[in-house]
This record gives sequence, C-alpha cells and structure tokens, in this order.
Amino acid sequence: MNPATIQLSDVSKVYRSGDMELRAVKNLSLEVRRGEFVAIMGPSGSGKSTLMNMLGCLDRPTEGTYLLDGVSLANSSRKELSRVRNGKIGFVFQNFNLLSRTTACENVELPMCYSSPGVSAGERRKRALESLEKVGLGARTDHRPNQLSGGQQQRVAIARALVNRPELLLADEPTGNLDTRTSIEIMGLFQELNDAGITIVMVTHELDIAAYCKRNVVMRDGRIVRDTIVENRTFARDQRAELDASELQADLV
Repeated sequence: MNPATIQLSDVSKVYRSGDMELRAVKNLSLEVRRGEFVAIMGPSGSGKSTLMNMLGCLDRPTEGTYLLDGVSLANSSRKELSRVRNGKIGFVFQNFNLLSRTTACENVELPMCYSSPGVSAGERRKRALESLEKVGLGARTDHRPNQLSGGQQQRVAIARALVNRPELLLADEPTGNLDTRTSIEIMGLFQELNDAGITIVMVTHELDIAAYCKRNVVMRDGRIVRDTIVENRTFARDQRAELDASELQADLV
C-alpha cells in the first residue's frame, strides 16, 4: 500500500468574532495516500473550502493534527509553510488567476521566481516550456490569456501548478467555468497526471466531474458523511470518443 501523503486526525477549524464562534470543520479525520485522485464534495457551507485551505497550508487547524508526507506542520513558521506550498503543492483555481499582460510562458515561470530565486532565467524558461508542453500548449507559449480559450487558460494554470514538480495537486472547481467538451479535456489531463504519479485532491459540485476521480469524499456541516471508492469510474478518453461520435452523427443528419 502506498504511504499517506495527507493525514488529518480530529481536525477542527474554529473562526471567532467577538462572542460568536463558527466551527467550519469539526473533528475531521482523513487520509489520502500517494497516487490517489480524490473529489471533495458537499453543499455550500459544508467546509470544503476550509478543508482545502488547510491542506494547502493557507490556514492552520485550530485543533487536531495535519501531517504532510509524515511531517507535522503544527509548529511551522509562515516562511516554512510558504516553502512547503511552493515545493510540495500545486494549486489550480476555478478562475485561472493568470496575469493578463504576460504570456503563457511567463505566467508559468512565475512560481519559480518565488520558490527558486537562484534558478537562472534560462532554466526557468526551459522548465516553463516543458510544463506547457506537458499540458499540450507547446505551440501557445507566447500567447497572452486574452488570446487563449477558457480551456487553454486552465491548461496554462495547470502548467503553472506543475512547474515546481509538486507531489500534490489541489484543484478548486477546476471545470466550473468550462463547457462540457473542455471539462472532459481538463479531466483527461488530470487523469494523465494522476497516472503519472501525482496525488490530486479536487473540490467539485458536479457529480459527473467527481466520477472521473478514484474516490469521492462528501462533506456536510463540517464533517465527512460519506467516503467511497468510485466503482464505475468515467474515463475522459471514452467520453471524448462518445462526444465525437455524437457530433459526427448530428452532422450527418
């Protein structure tokens, strides 16, 4: 069995404002092993975003323990947490978060400016180009975001998340702004990355998107209420073939 990348034990997150107390996450325990592809699901207010913020070292648990690759982060300084984020974790967001006036390649290079300031400009460019090639955008390296489709912009965002060669990829509603075909393409890319050994944890509201994952974790009121292996998993290559056949049939009618 693969070792655990993520281990949460009795984790709670409490927000306080004056006398008011909100428990966004309540005594939650979760283990994600290396090479898993997990969808985190649940209604608004269920604690998904709070959980992802803690997994990404953007926030700390109020109670409980979080081990990342077997190492506790409880006493880590902000600088140490920043180093963990930049070195071990890649982030993909719903809104892409690309810099509008810079090229795809420059957007992908950006994380290395913070995490690896000693890396030469030539090496940054080389790694950025390799990352863009990996997501199928080798021919779009000098395009700015407004010259790219939504799906291509998300691929740039994924390339940016991959450029520091993380072991863990955290994705927050990565298909939320995309049409059906583009969503299939992005989920196909995630499946390929997962097959290559990257652990992926993804928040989604969409049942059909969660079906691409290997495991579904459902939250409600700050707790995990269901944790299941996906038995009839969807594979993007099959979905693409079905969509192509359907569109071809429509063109012939």
